Amino acid sequence: MGRGSTPKRAARLAAPGSSGLGWGRQVLAVFAKDLRIELRTGEVLTTSGFFSVLVVVMASLAFHAGPARHGLVVSGVIWLAMAFATVLALGRSWQREREESALDGLLTAPIHRSALFAGKALGLQLFLLVVLLLVLPVSAILFSVDLLAVGPGLLLVGLFALPGMSASATLFGALAVRTRARELLLSIVLFPLLSPTLLAAVVATRELLGGAGWEELGAYLELMAVFDVGFVSGGLLLFGGLVER
Repeated sequence: MGRGSTPKRAARLAAPGSSGLGWGRQVLAVFAKDLRIELRTGEVLTTSGFFSVLVVVMASLAFHAGPARHGLVVSGVIWLAMAFATVLALGRSWQREREESALDGLLTAPIHRSALFAGKALGLQLFLLVVLLLVLPVSAILFSVDLLAVGPGLLLVGLFALPGMSASATLFGALAVRTRARELLLSIVLFPLLSPTLLAAVVATRELLGGAGWEELGAYLELMAVFDVGFVSGGLLLFGGLVER
């Protein structure tokens, strides 16, 4: 009986998503893998963080229009920097998976495709949150923003915006990882995917810096929450088909 059960056990272990780990632990395993690599190399945070700060510094010099208009400018600058950070973080994160057939190893591992998507998106979201925590104080200094007054609100906007940005970017990564025309797909697919969340975040940030209270941001936060749910749900459903050969 033990001999006859061996092929069935092997087939069960080889099937995607059939490991002994629950779905949540599979997500954490993928997330922990990306986090360990980043802690060892620092590639994603170094490149995306440096470039984002550079965007803010250049914008502060190019769009200097006096304190009265700083609030209007900085709302676009912050999220433009975060858009570029998303592109750089996404590219480096998936470059690791393309090297030495690492992605093939993940796909043959007994984990759900949706857990792979969720783990990768969660890792990207953490990296972007760290970059945002770097961009906000730099922007506040260069654009004379009272971070003590509006900092919690800006962080709240970020917490609503980043899940949708991370999910849509991870879904794009699955679409582009198998093609050589990644730069073309970047302009055709990724930026339109990011645009709804980015536009809502820019307007919410502008209103917050213009003196709007937290209760007045409710409509923008709800809109970003809708985008978050849509992108996360779409990623969980579509990722498996996009990442396969």
